[in-house]
Amino acid sequence: MSKAKVAILKTRPETAIDDYIRLFELSGGPGALDRTLTTILKDNISWHYPFPSANTTPWQLEGTILALKKNGFGDIACVQNKTEVTDAFKGEDLNNYKPIFRDHGIKVLFNFRETDMKWVVYKPKARMLTLDKIYGDELRIPDYFIGKNIVHLPTVKCHIYTTTTGAMKNAFGGLLNHKRHQTHTHIHETLVDLLAIQKEIHPGLFCMMDGTMAGNGPGPRVMHPEEKNVILASADQVAVDAVAAKIMGFDRVVIIDAAKMGLTPGEYRTFQMDDIAPKEGTDLSLHDLTLPDTLKLGSILSELPPILLIGVEPATIEMNKPLSDIIRKSLPSIVSFSYEAILDFTQEVVH
Repeated sequence: MSKAKVAILKTRPETAIDDYIRLFELSGGPGALDRTLTTILKDNISWHYPFPSANTTPWQLEGTILALKKNGFGDIACVQNKTEVTDAFKGEDLNNYKPIFRDHGIKVLFNFRETDMKWVVYKPKARMLTLDKIYGDELRIPDYFIGKNIVHLPTVKCHIYTTTTGAMKNAFGGLLNHKRHQTHTHIHETLVDLLAIQKEIHPGLFCMMDGTMAGNGPGPRVMHPEEKNVILASADQVAVDAVAAKIMGFDRVVIIDAAKMGLTPGEYRTFQMDDIAPKEGTDLSLHDLTLPDTLKLGSILSELPPILLIGVEPATIEMNKPLSDIIRKSLPSIVSFSYEAILDFTQEVVH
């Protein structure tokens, strides 16, 4: 199995378009797609109003189009989708996509318009983790997507359901329609299923991601834009999302769990890795790993990131039982304590 390749460039307004062309070539874009086929551009309109980091940027869109054309990809179409809270027609207008489409002769299609494409039943070859349970035999995808290249155009930002959102999440709006909201409970499994389907239906799969402004906070719409001035690309959707997550600072771990500490039920405290180290001479077994065992095994396999541990003294520990009344009443103070502890932890790691 070949290693994933992710290209990342620093950019600035004066060179952004040319940087996108260079990015496409550095990341192996020309070899990842089939020039004889139509290439779909799947933009990302999280909010139809212009908002830094929420939507595909105009320079990202135009730079990708020029990169494709320079490398012999002449048949290009952009496919847009609607959501419960966004208007695709308003989005392409207010985000200044329409002049780009016009100037470069890009046809624009909408996956919710019957004159553009039909939703057909699709039976994945790969074993599904959750979509088969939600849709049964009625999983449908747009017929237009089948047999074509696709280039995703996400941005670097956080997301309330998926923590981060990028290449993998960008398939969500394009490939799922009815019952889409029902997948949020199992969103991570859904994204894995969608990636498997994409690999089956798209001969070429690629991502050009914009991080000139990154979205920090409960995205994809309520965010604080952070100036990063980076752009990323890869044929590996998982790899490019992982690099984007690293850029956003998801390189530390917070574990909040019940812990027998001899305190009053509902009390809590932070502690260090050494405080829960397994006893010397303890053999590790993959059949029944405790948290100390898991962390010890992780440290053997690779270098662990900074870890903050927050323990809450339980009233009882029983399988398949709801929270006890005393823990439930303590939740507001536990949440407040954890929030402050995480802020302090983040500052310690950064500084």
